[in-house]
Order: sequence, then structure tokens, then C-alpha cells
Amino acid sequence: MNRSRETKSLISIGIIGLIILFGAPHSLDLFSVISLTTAVSLAILALSLGLIWGFGGILCFGQTAFFGIGGYAYAIAALNFGGSTGAILAALIVAAGSAAVLGYFMFYGRLSDVYLAVITLTVTLILYSVIRRTSGPEYKIGIAKLGGFNGINVPPINYPWDATQFLYPEHVFYVAMVALLLAYFLCVWVTKSHFGRVSVSIRENELRSELLGYDVRLYKLCMFTIGGAIAGLAGIMFANSIGRITPDVFNLYNAALAIIWVIIGGRGTLIGPVLGALVLFYMTSFLGQQSVVNINLFLGLVLIVFVLVVPKGIVPSLIQLWDRRRSRRMTARSAKRMRRRGRSRVKEISVEE
Repeated sequence: MNRSRETKSLISIGIIGLIILFGAPHSLDLFSVISLTTAVSLAILALSLGLIWGFGGILCFGQTAFFGIGGYAYAIAALNFGGSTGAILAALIVAAGSAAVLGYFMFYGRLSDVYLAVITLTVTLILYSVIRRTSGPEYKIGIAKLGGFNGINVPPINYPWDATQFLYPEHVFYVAMVALLLAYFLCVWVTKSHFGRVSVSIRENELRSELLGYDVRLYKLCMFTIGGAIAGLAGIMFANSIGRITPDVFNLYNAALAIIWVIIGGRGTLIGPVLGALVLFYMTSFLGQQSVVNINLFLGLVLIVFVLVVPKGIVPSLIQLWDRRRSRRMTARSAKRMRRRGRSRVKEISVEE
């Protein structure tokens, strides 16, 4: 029954994704398409954190570090390579490699969860501070100038077979949506695999898993690396959506946003962080345009309400509510059947007498 429901859920998500993929560019104006592409890239970032925190038990306050590294690596590689195809592969490798190196020292150093969260946040803030100070002409990698707080103008994605033909914003949205769907189904495959089940058991009881013979450090490192690669993919799509990558991707605000998305959407699910990122992106954008409510105050209130009232998040709470209603219906139906059987039995006995 659960497997059937999961299959139906995956099919539904795929259908909804395809509808948005082919319908949005034809029904929205150019600004809305660019905004939606940005939201999709942030949803990929939320998905990466939802994977490592919700299923690996790794609370990473600095997931935006790999997000920014992916964006900067893509911009630098695209300017030096003269095309986006190799730049995308290079950026993914750099983001995954950065996560692997940092994760190696954290997990094999036997750091506790609190210190792990602090170190990842510290790395993010260090990157933010260092890159802001690279505004001089001497700060460049190849022909790509880092640009300091102004950032780097990002070359758009081009066709793989022709580096001179660039994608229009509508086509970049197609690429971002395909990236989100591929990343989502990759995460589903990871969580359903033996590796994913062991990672969940480590999240629940690390000592027990280690006593069963599993290398806890290696599993955490692999999960952290996968999350870093997906966050790097999000950074690539984000850089292409706005055409620029700046040090602001590393700031404390964005680092906190990723945590809030997962908490609101629901930790332990994959679709929850995606929905949390999309909903909050458009809510904060709307409130920012109205200039009525302070965005930071609004996010703080939302976080407090969800932590106190809906601690499991939106998606797990909706699933729990649906299961309760379904169990009540099934109980009512079974009771009704029992009453019918009892009445028919009484009638049979009266006829026999």
C-alpha cells in the first residue's frame, strides 16, 4: 500500500513538473519567467539541504557555501573555456570536491553535530568576507576577474554543439526545471537505495549503526558530497537566472533562509523543502514589493510559528492529517460492514426458526 502511494506521488510530481515546464514560459511574461527560474534554482538548493539534513542527519548551516562555489566555478570556467558545457561539469566537480574535502576533515575528525553546523557556517562567512575583498584587477583566475562585491557577469548557457548560440531566458527556465526534476528523482533514488536506508539508520542511532559494522564516517561523507554537488547545481542555475554571481550568495541571510525552507516544508521529506522554498520566495518577493512589512521580521515570525505550532512542517503534517482521515474512513466502513453482517445473520437465524 505504501509503495503504491509513493509511486502515485512520484508520478503526480512528474506530471505537475512537466505541466509547469511546458506551460509557464507560454503564459508568463519575461520578468516572471526569470523570477520563476530563480525560484527553481533556490528550490534545488533547498532540496540539497533537505537530503543531507532530513535523511542523513547532517545539520549544515553553510549549504550556501557550495551553492556559491558552484555559481562562481561556473562563471570562471565559462569565461575561460568559452562555453558552458564543460563549465557546468567543472562547476559540479568543484562543488562536490569542496564538500568532500570539508566533509572529510569534519566527519573523520569525529566532530559533533553542533561543531559541524558552526564550522560549515564559518566557512560560508569566510568565503563571503574573502571574495568581497577581490575587487582589484590582480584578483583573477585566467581571464575571469572576481570583481569583489560587484561579482562576475555570467555567460549564458549555450547549446552543447554550438558555443556561439546562447539560450534565451525561456530556454534557461527549461534547463532549470529539468535540473530540478533530475535532482529530485536522484534524491528519491538515493533515499530508496541501500545507501539511503543505512544513512537513515545512522541518523536515528549512529552508535547502533556503527556496532552493526557500517562505516558511519564514510556514509556521512558520501551523503554530504552528494548534497554539495546538488547545491552546486543550484548555484549554476541561479547564476544563469540573474546573469551575475556576487558574494551575497554566501551571506548569513541566505544561509539562514535555506534552514527555514526545510523547517517550514518539512524535514524528512524531499518535496517539502522544495515547496517551502517556492512559497517563501514568492511571499517575500510580494511583501518586498509592497514595502509594508520588514522581511526579516516576517521570516522570524513564520519560523517561530512553525516551530511552535507545526514543528513537523507543512508536508509531514498534511500527510499525517490525510492518514488520520483515511483511517477514520476505513474504520467507519469496517464498522458499517460488521453491522450489515450482524443484521443479515440475525435475519438468517429468524428465518431458520
